[in-house]
Parts: sequence; structure tokens; C-alpha cells
Amino acid sequence: MTLRNISILNFKNIAEAALDFSGGVNCFIGDNGMGKTNLLDAVYYLSFCKSYTGIGDSGLLRHGADMMMVQGSYLRRGQDEVVSIGYKPSRRKVVKRGGKEYDRLSRHIGLLPLVMVSPADWELIRGSGEERRRFVDQIIAQGDSEYMSHLIKYARGVENRNAMLRRGLRDPLLLEAVEQPLCASAAYIHRARQAWVGEFSPIFLEYYRQISASAETVTLSYRSHLSGGTPMQEVLDRNRDRDAVLGYTSAGVHRDDVELMLDGHPMRKIGSQGQCKTYTVAMRLAQYDFLRRMNGGVTPLLLLDDIFDKLDARRVENIIGVVAGETFGQIFITDTNRTHLDHIIRRVGKDYRIFGVKEGNFSLIEEDEQ
Repeated sequence: MTLRNISILNFKNIAEAALDFSGGVNCFIGDNGMGKTNLLDAVYYLSFCKSYTGIGDSGLLRHGADMMMVQGSYLRRGQDEVVSIGYKPSRRKVVKRGGKEYDRLSRHIGLLPLVMVSPADWELIRGSGEERRRFVDQIIAQGDSEYMSHLIKYARGVENRNAMLRRGLRDPLLLEAVEQPLCASAAYIHRARQAWVGEFSPIFLEYYRQISASAETVTLSYRSHLSGGTPMQEVLDRNRDRDAVLGYTSAGVHRDDVELMLDGHPMRKIGSQGQCKTYTVAMRLAQYDFLRRMNGGVTPLLLLDDIFDKLDARRVENIIGVVAGETFGQIFITDTNRTHLDHIIRRVGKDYRIFGVKEGNFSLIEEDEQ
């Protein structure tokens, strides 16, 4: 899959932009704060209908503007695809594919697979379990249309159960009516996450080995209250009295976590900056490879945002060697200078375009003439 061009209006600091992309490597060079990452976030927005940063739509609207629009033209499975997202603060967000509005946004997730590698990935290691659950859920949802539906049903069930607990309602029949669909979705979510860890781990381990070129042993360990075959209903029953006092559901798949380990110890406790960066980059590249296999050969977009900071020269060279492989298709990459960009262009050997970025404006500096 390739993104042929993008049109942007009033997205963050980008007042207006229309860019045609290379099907190979697209580089964006400029000082910090000029809009390089905002351009990548606009591409991300078209795939997931939300910002990579987690900021709500109102926070993406350029200061002083009353509406926002992002539109992209893609080549996917040999067919043209046009996706647009429009937003006005006074109205709901409108997402269209081929000019037709989606009835549910969940139907769009997975259509345009994409992986973004950024400095914010540090939170995968240092952040809470919610960060890692979001990482896992996003990958699974792009290949399993039912998964997102079960996440929504489960979250709604927990919310309803929590409301009953806060009101002091403990009628068995009322609780059963809320808990039964909640438990069914919990079982689906747990099975999917467990299967994902088993399939994803060996891919991740191989990428970590390639980047680190060391004897470090890394593992991903899935922790869940449902591990060992414990049904969700049993978890709820066991914690019923405690939950009644707390006023919320204290256990379940919404508390799942993926423990990131280095040589048998939590990465967040013993990993150096370089090791942590290597870990997160390897996880993202493994995510890319996993999505490519899962989507029947639809090659995801790869967005690399300032990824070389805190890495030694050897690991930088190894990353460049990895992304230069045939596994990776269209690449978007940002940096503050051309050193790494020129190196990647030479190693990848694909068509390329280099854009200069200044105060939300983009200018084509160089493109491959092949």
C-alpha cells in the first residue's frame, strides 16, 4: 500500500498543504517545532481517525480556525482509495471513504495499516499498563474486525457495573444481566491477546537481535487475571465484596499488562537509554512485520519520527540496515539534519523525495530522477 498524496487544512500548525509522495522514501527535514511530526500525525490520523499523541480533535484544530480537513489518496491492493476526515467544533467528526461516510468508525480501522515509531514510544516501557494494552489492542484490531467490537462492549459493561456498584446495587439478577455480556467479551479479548503474544514474540526477538547485535535476552510476558483458564465470572465473583467497597471493578482484562523483560528483569528498571530505545524500535518494526503478514500482504506505511536519538552509531547503522530490507515498503522519516536521511536513501535504494519544513510549510528539496 502507498499513500500517493495528502491534502491538509488547519491541522495543528499546518494551515494548508498539498504534497505528492514517492512510493519509496519520503524525508522531512527541519528544525524542531516546525511541523515535521505534525505531518506524520496527519498521515496517522487518516489511518486511525485520531492523533498519535492522544489529543482530542479540538486540540488538533489550528489556532483561530473553525474547521479542519485531512484527505489522502492511496493505492491499495491495486485499487485507488480516497479517505477524508473533516472536523468542526460545532459538529461531529465526519470520516469518508470514496466520498461515502462511515456509519461506524470501527469499520475503518485496519483499512490503511500503519506503524509509527517515535520518541513517545518511551512510554511503552516507562508508562502504565494502559500504554502497553493500547499497543496490543491497536495491532490486533487492525486484523480482527470483531476485536474492536468486543473492546467496546467490555468497556461499556465495566462502566455499567461500576455505576451499579457506586449506587450500592447488588441484586444478583441485575448484576448477571450486566456481567454476562461483559464476561463473554472478556473471554474473546483474553484469547486474542494470548494468541498475539505467542505469534508476536518471535518476530520481536528477531528484530531486537538484528538491531542490538548482542547476547541480551529479551522477552514479552503476558499478565492477566484470566491466565491459567480462570473465567471472568469467577474473577468478578471473587472480588465482588471488595469491588462493592471500592465502587469499581478492580480485576479483569482491563488490568492486563505485557511485562517487558531484559535478561529476566523488568526493562523499565534496568534498561539503559540505548537498550530501551532499541526495545521500542524493535517492537514497532515487529508490529509492522506482524501487520504485513496478518493483512494478506497489504504493506503498511512506516513512519519514523526522530528515531536515532539516544542510540550509538552501531545501533543506528543496524536499524538503517533493517529498514533497507525488502520487508518494508513506503517510508516517511523526519530528522533535523540530512546525515541519517542521506544514509537511509543510499541503503534503501528506492525512489525518494526530500521536503524542507519550516513553520508548517513544506517545500520539495530533492527527488529521485530515476
